[in-house]
Amino acid sequence: MTDQFRLGGDLTIDRLGFGAMRLPQAGWAGPARDPETGRAVLRRAVELGVDHIDTADFYRSQDGSVRANTLIREALAPYPDNLVIATKVGPIFGPGGPRQGGAADLRPQVEANLESLGLDRLDLVYLRIGMMEPPHGEALAERFEALAALREEGLIRHLGLSNVDTGHLAEARTIAPVAAVQNDFHIANRDETAVLDACAQAGIAFVPFFPLGGGNTDIDNPGPAKVAERHGATAHQIALAWLLALSPVALAIPGTGSAAHLEENLAARSIALTEEDLADLA
Repeated sequence: MTDQFRLGGDLTIDRLGFGAMRLPQAGWAGPARDPETGRAVLRRAVELGVDHIDTADFYRSQDGSVRANTLIREALAPYPDNLVIATKVGPIFGPGGPRQGGAADLRPQVEANLESLGLDRLDLVYLRIGMMEPPHGEALAERFEALAALREEGLIRHLGLSNVDTGHLAEARTIAPVAAVQNDFHIANRDETAVLDACAQAGIAFVPFFPLGGGNTDIDNPGPAKVAERHGATAHQIALAWLLALSPVALAIPGTGSAAHLEENLAARSIALTEEDLADLA
């Protein structure tokens, strides 16, 4: 198992990165976190070798006082040369709740990410469609064409897709290269295996946005717990190691607002699962 991946064919990153969604707020509806804690977690992540951070301009506390992109810029700019920052566009969050934006909404969203991160070009931008499940049968061509045009302008280096099925992936690839796909996938939810397989065949990164379940499910089931005891690890560490062992195109971006939890997650890089382990996790 290699511990690196060449994103888009030209950006070499560690397969275990960091997701910034948890930095602004505790849980789905909890209070805003202390911004200095978030900045400290980001600095520690880079110290520990993280070179891939996943974020979004809409990752913010409910009161809007703490924003992931702002924390990233404050903690890490000027950015290390090897740091890849990925973001996503598509959903629009307003007083009436989230809704799916159209093609005309994408430029303002890309520009908002550029401004909040303090960048002239975004390394990777995912087009997120739908909400939590892929909207099967929904065309994405007009929106992906709009993002591809921004890539041609030089505002974006690589394009990605989020919350898509294999049909969406095939549709997008007729328009522009796809460097990465983000879907809901983890050891207790393998419904998107067909998308993972399609990514593997094409050399596209598969980056689950909930590698540890996102708090929506309990991954401490007998399989991970048994293997964790064997390795002197936690079930969450085994879930991350399993994901990385599953395919050379699989990446993981576990998020946290805790430095201790960050270190625990990154320690999963050193876990080498055996054939017996993988059989227990199958």
